[in-house]
Amino acid sequence: MADSGDGARDGAGTERGPGEAAAAGTGQGAGQGAGWDRPSWTGTADAPDRAEDDPGPVRDAPAGDVPPADPSAADPSAEDVTAEDVTAEDVTAEELPESRRGADGPDGPDDPDRRARRRRRTRRVLYGALALLCAGVLLAAGSTYWAYEHYTGRVDRIAGAFPTDVPKAAQPPPSKDGSETFLLVGLDARSDLPTTGKDAKAPEWKPGAQRSDTMMLVHLPADHQHAYVVSLPRDSWVNIPGHGKAKLNAAFSWGGPPLLIDTVQRLTKVKIDHLAVIDWSGFKQLTDAVGGVDITVDKTVSRLHGGGPGAVWSAGTHHMDGDEALDYVRERYGLPNGDLDRTHRQQNFLRAVLAKMLSGGTFSNPLKLKHALDQVTSVVSVDDQLSNSDLRGLVWNLRGVRSSDMAFMNAPVAGFDTIQKQSVVLLDAGACAELWEAMRDDTMTDFVATHSLDTLGDKVS
Repeated sequence: MADSGDGARDGAGTERGPGEAAAAGTGQGAGQGAGWDRPSWTGTADAPDRAEDDPGPVRDAPAGDVPPADPSAADPSAEDVTAEDVTAEDVTAEELPESRRGADGPDGPDDPDRRARRRRRTRRVLYGALALLCAGVLLAAGSTYWAYEHYTGRVDRIAGAFPTDVPKAAQPPPSKDGSETFLLVGLDARSDLPTTGKDAKAPEWKPGAQRSDTMMLVHLPADHQHAYVVSLPRDSWVNIPGHGKAKLNAAFSWGGPPLLIDTVQRLTKVKIDHLAVIDWSGFKQLTDAVGGVDITVDKTVSRLHGGGPGAVWSAGTHHMDGDEALDYVRERYGLPNGDLDRTHRQQNFLRAVLAKMLSGGTFSNPLKLKHALDQVTSVVSVDDQLSNSDLRGLVWNLRGVRSSDMAFMNAPVAGFDTIQKQSVVLLDAGACAELWEAMRDDTMTDFVATHSLDTLGDKVS
């Protein structure tokens, strides 16, 4: 029905004047109820004052009151302002032309000032979150650095570990840039007191008091992606400078670390960059500190150490504490290959300990790193040329290496013999020469892949 007069009635039937009717069509006067869907065209005098889904009474538009087809006709100033010209920083809602204002007016959800405030709040939240993240990273990094500084300073150092009177012709060439070779020694100290580590109560070496039961060359390539462990059988028949031919383990007994390093360097022509020593007391302590290790015995064999008469290591997996693990790695009698099987047992144990210590992100977790460093520094002694910064670099460079990235093997052996009433191991000079060359040239990855070696497998006696 057509309206009469100059006024118009709203949805409740209240009569308004022309000016009031126009005001009712603005963003502030209409659509305040919940659930109202705002029309896409707003801000003109002909905007409806009710929800879209409630059309209300149909009425005819008065003559001369038809909305212009072009919205800019109702607001000529709109032609002078484009979307690109309007930003929250340089114009407020009140300054916008009516056709460009937010649907709810200056304080509505589409108001530029309100959007700018939301953006500023969002930036503040993001900056705060970023600050907290940076603080957490710095705290973790600081804790890790503290652990490095604290524990590397507590490592027991062996003074004068390297030989000093070796003729130049007998000295090996330096290691290839970036690669390093360690000599890892396990001592049968025959002492009731610990002789290695920060808790040592007796000297690492006294003439005739200790023999090196375990000797391993640990080669770390320049890329720090792998580690290669080569065991030297303790009964290897070799030349010991100043003493002639004898078993390799006699070198430590006669001359301590310097004579052992000199002997190994002359034998292999491989530069020994650093020395690490652990005795049987430390061996047991380290095993217990990691909660014991799981060792799988391939087939039932006799157990002559610690098991009593008739004792055996039965086939299967054994969870071993420090005492049991020590019995396991010291055994050689009754093993099919004697001393060679014994070295594989030692490698098998080392692999199990490293797998346990290096699992679960030890190097990236400050608490786990602290625990691991505490375990190692309490039982291991190193040469005094291995500085704190060297140790920190070593830990950092090996942070991605796991036990699965390590290759364990025995030095090539030609056979066994009895010399001077002693059971000895005869090294294969030709095969050993190729192995030592690969270590010197830092080409162990290719060498292991292309040569048949006595490597540690999954089945160990």
